[in-house]
Amino acid sequence: MTESVVIGAGATGIATARQLADSGQHVRLITRSGGGPDHPGIERIALDAGRTGELAEALTGAGTVFNAAMTAYHTWPETMPPLFTSILAATERAGADYVMLGNLYGYQQTTGPITERTPLAPHTRKGRVRAELWRQAEQAHREGRLRATEVRAGQYLGPGAVSAFTLLVAPRVRAGELALVHGNPDAVHSFSYTEDVATALVAVARDERAWGRAWNAPVITTTLRRAAGVLAELYGAPEPRLESLTEREMTLMSLGEPLWREFIEMSYMSDRPFQVDDSDIRDTFGLKASTLREALTA
Repeated sequence: MTESVVIGAGATGIATARQLADSGQHVRLITRSGGGPDHPGIERIALDAGRTGELAEALTGAGTVFNAAMTAYHTWPETMPPLFTSILAATERAGADYVMLGNLYGYQQTTGPITERTPLAPHTRKGRVRAELWRQAEQAHREGRLRATEVRAGQYLGPGAVSAFTLLVAPRVRAGELALVHGNPDAVHSFSYTEDVATALVAVARDERAWGRAWNAPVITTTLRRAAGVLAELYGAPEPRLESLTEREMTLMSLGEPLWREFIEMSYMSDRPFQVDDSDIRDTFGLKASTLREALTA
């Protein structure tokens, strides 16, 4: 079976590598540190993916490259473009297919559900970065340099996931403490479970219909308050107490940790309803999202 390479060992990258290996593939997992799961089908490689020549050598023989790489959140405008340019160039040299893990930041702000036809017209710095990364891959596909596709995920749930929910809400809810939340806890929001996103990445890589376009990952649509309530129930914790962080509080928090300053920019996604239409990926590949309880139990 053709080998695959996964670049990046965040929660979704690890889940993708594990699902591929469980299906019988030999998987090379590339990270700066060489970390990752201990699995007989996963070869862990320590390599800076920004070194294009070395990366291209490491990709030799790969049929598909999954780009699940991520830089520090507050450095995206400076660090993401050169890293992704390197990965795209190395994948092209290796003659492999290219599957990107993206997110929803690149879409134009809208009051209705986000679909893949929603224009890529972001008004934020990080949104512009995400939109441009996909445009580069899409152009390479159109020019016949490689085959490319992207799966776009929302706020993450699941083991090892890093999101406003996992950082701010989950630990407090489990401890029975007041949780200060980013945004309106009663606004309907679309979440992505890491295992569902990994399943989507693997599915698009194996289907000829996937190439040349992006796909919204399967989503779990709920509210922060509902998600917190289910989590509390699972842990036997008291009914959650949630209060919205003010912009001033987030500004103060950012003095010690720049991550919170970056959350302010994306507040439009959490202050009001933000829903995603995932019908394209469901109807085309027969995928569906896990339930909220399944995601939180994991």
